Amino acid sequence: SAILLNKWSFIYNMGDFMEITIDNIKINYIIEGESEKPILILHGWGASIEAVMGIVNALKDRRKVIAIDLPGHGKSSEPDRVFGGEDYANIVKAFVEELGIEKFDAIGHSFGGKTLIQIASEGYERLDKMVLIDASGILPKRSLSYYLKVYTYKFFKKLYRLIFFYKSEEELMKKLSKKFGSDDYKNTSGIMRKTFVKVVNESLLDKLELIENDTLILWGKNDDTTPLYMGKIMNEKIKNSALVELEGGHFSYADDYQIFTRVIRSYLSKEEL
Repeated sequence: SAILLNKWSFIYNMGDFMEITIDNIKINYIIEGESEKPILILHGWGASIEAVMGIVNALKDRRKVIAIDLPGHGKSSEPDRVFGGEDYANIVKAFVEELGIEKFDAIGHSFGGKTLIQIASEGYERLDKMVLIDASGILPKRSLSYYLKVYTYKFFKKLYRLIFFYKSEEELMKKLSKKFGSDDYKNTSGIMRKTFVKVVNESLLDKLELIENDTLILWGKNDDTTPLYMGKIMNEKIKNSALVELEGGHFSYADDYQIFTRVIRSYLSKEEL
């Protein structure tokens, strides 16, 4: 059964999962636990609700925890156009408003953290406390080997066009991505591949100083996807922030789960609501 919320948004009961349509995109989500003030969890790029269930389970006994599949991930549908960071932020804000949430805390891992940075930098009044876990948003320092790889890719792109006469751009890109693409790039196609290229090249460095939210930054000491120096920059730029280093890599919340759970439960305790 479906309940009409307005002319462009429907909500469906799917047992453990719920589904809401926003801007023609079906957004899959779950709600666990009960509390007057919910907490929203956003996963990283290429992941889904399943990847953050450890965070859900750590908090659901004391908070209403909402986790969503971002557009093009998990059970949520892909957007019908190339998305950028602001588009993802707008979808999350629309989701919050459609559910009638007046005030919420939020946790974002990797790209989910980047999305929260975008939202917080806009001064979104419904967002209160924010937790960033191994968040993206700062463009990495590029090595010489990286630039060699980029220029080699561009060279072969021109060469393949001249010699092999590919019938379509998609066919050519598929061939080159097998040789030069990252795992995230290889695992996407169509709109989502173009979206990935767009969002991964967006820097939010200049937006960090605009954030007024109380912010906890959690980072894996051995993170080689978004290295620890990025977390230190975020801690320096975001006024009301604290940085806690965890053992492990990019999925530090899973690698150092016991310490993560203690820290996150303390930070988001009922006494501070």
